[in-house]
Amino acid sequence: MFPNNYETVFILTPVLSDLQMKDAVDKFRSVLTENGAELVHEENMGLRKLAYPIQHKNTGYYQLFEFKAPGTIIEKLNTEYLRDERVIRHLTISLDKHAVDYNDRKRNGLVGKKKQTENEAK
Repeated sequence: MFPNNYETVFILTPVLSDLQMKDAVDKFRSVLTENGAELVHEENMGLRKLAYPIQHKNTGYYQLFEFKAPGTIIEKLNTEYLRDERVIRHLTISLDKHAVDYNDRKRNGLVGKKKQTENEAK
């Protein structure tokens, strides 16, 4: 069976120190790898303003993982998110082939650039 492509984003509470934040990220990375997931891409988006207050907080540390894994891992990952009080929000989505292609092009800097016409290339 071929593994599915997923992307998960979670927001950590802003009151954490850098060490505590890294420990939380390492915890969720190990949950993925120990359950057979292959990490494709990882991005620490840093401290960002939230669209609306969550638990009386206006900012949070955003972390993204893109991975390939069997579908059974999602329930385990969500359970770990819910058990960890440092996580104030999380979302995991399944990526179709178009989303995977878009993410690859985005990482390679090809998204948002206009294609060169033959006249511009000369």
